Amino acid sequence: MTNVLRIALVDPNDETRESLKAMLLGMETVWLEADCSRYEFFPDIIEQTAPDVGVISLDNDNDKSIGLIERLTKDAPDTVLLAASESTDGHLILRAIRAGSREFLTLPLSLEDMSAALNRVNQQKFGSADGGVRGCEVIAVAGATGGVGTTSVAVNLSCIYAADNRNSVALLDLDLALGDSDLFLDAIADYTLADVVQNVSRLDIQLLKQSLTKHNSGLYLLPRPDELQDTESITDESIRKVVGLLKASFTHLVIDLSKSYSAVDLVALEAASKVVLVTQLDLPCLRNVVRLMMSFEEIEGLTKKVEIVVNRAGLESGQISLKKAKETLGHEIYALLPNDYRTMVEVRNNGVPLINQAPKAAITQSMRDLASKLQGRESAAEINKDGKSADSKWKMFWPGSAKT
Repeated sequence: MTNVLRIALVDPNDETRESLKAMLLGMETVWLEADCSRYEFFPDIIEQTAPDVGVISLDNDNDKSIGLIERLTKDAPDTVLLAASESTDGHLILRAIRAGSREFLTLPLSLEDMSAALNRVNQQKFGSADGGVRGCEVIAVAGATGGVGTTSVAVNLSCIYAADNRNSVALLDLDLALGDSDLFLDAIADYTLADVVQNVSRLDIQLLKQSLTKHNSGLYLLPRPDELQDTESITDESIRKVVGLLKASFTHLVIDLSKSYSAVDLVALEAASKVVLVTQLDLPCLRNVVRLMMSFEEIEGLTKKVEIVVNRAGLESGQISLKKAKETLGHEIYALLPNDYRTMVEVRNNGVPLINQAPKAAITQSMRDLASKLQGRESAAEINKDGKSADSKWKMFWPGSAKT
């Protein structure tokens, strides 16, 4: 789990409550468990949801709200209470602190002030050394066409991240009709994305995690629906809610997109920290990459997140040279994954990730390097003693590379 703070909010004033809700919902390291408009109902909400933080607005009734803080301090000692008010009256602040409020927030509240207060709470509650909350890295894996290895990349990246016990990792399969991430992991899921979406309005972090299938690598999987008919219930809004819950629950979320680039896929692209666009060095794939990149320019900030990854580099024939590919794309190629048909067939048929099936294979090392690079870390294997890219040696042997 990330050190996500689960928050419950009470404010009888609709305007300030909606403003606080909007701010909290926009923070990736926060999960809003509940919001309430009545002071008298809030103790029941705290008892049912057991949030990390309770935010209590004082302005509707100072006496009632201060009394509520006193009650919750005794009844829910594990919930950190924060008082909020437009007033800066010293007497009111003192009353709130004496009643048990950890901090006093002055409304209207800036995002910086809210973040700073929650970081202090997080440091006290979770012991974060830097006083901050670790956010979720969202990696959307997309394909230039079908059959380029998108699922293979998504599954193996997920397992590599999950192998680090500092990480908690989820894999979401958004290829709603034909996704097969469960097959790659030899997993039989009790629940699918359709089940989660049907209950999305009642979901919280705990229920969501119970709906995921845990692989022996430590990875949590949410697969595509079993029945084609079930895909109709999955909308962009429901996926936005599911993605939000997953981001609040894990340090890493890898999303395997479909090839339709539907509204559901666009939610994942918008939520992503990085978009891995998988292609091969043939004309149809490269043409599609150009088309996709042109379309991505219509979505603000999306092209900056896209990294082009060439899969199956080194096929003996039929590939366009790397130099020609770069000229065609007008973009740099972020990473190359070597062709290793035999290993990849064994991985898929056995339902075992690369790091377990073939930990020393070149394709596995390339996947590890890609995982590190996406995290902003340069793998030691990428640089040899001459300061050159370590993959430059094998690139010399695949068609057309000598000209690059």
